[in-house]
Amino acid sequence: MLNRWPATASASTRTRCVSDSLVKLTTNVTHPQLVSLNTYIGKFTHGGSFHLTIQSLSILTPNAKHKIWLKPTSVMSFLYGNHVLKGGLGRITENITSDGKVEVFSMSDMPLDFGIATMNTQDYRMLDSNGIVVLHQADIGEGLRMEDGL
Repeated sequence: MLNRWPATASASTRTRCVSDSLVKLTTNVTHPQLVSLNTYIGKFTHGGSFHLTIQSLSILTPNAKHKIWLKPTSVMSFLYGNHVLKGGLGRITENITSDGKVEVFSMSDMPLDFGIATMNTQDYRMLDSNGIVVLHQADIGEGLRMEDGL
């Protein structure tokens, strides 16, 4: 169940997600006692584009088509905001398109981030080890670094 509520009086709106079963369970809780019920997954900007937040990672992970796994040596570099280089690439799913959205995982299948692929899956084979494979968009540490703005 998706609901959109205005974040402010401006044109931008925040999108939140809550399951129907959770809504049914909270019918006995009074409004003043209810602190939070939903997950903030993103917002619509003034220009009409949609920006995902890192909180939506747990919702989108089971349905991700395009995935990239990082070697353990490059996970920390990536979590500090660096792009993924070919040398740090562990595995990759087929049929990723250039400028396509991908989810980045560690080799232990822990979701780390969203990213943008820089080229097709077939083109990665010809790339040197210092070439950029995925552009960094967000990571799991973003929630801690930007806690006040969320």
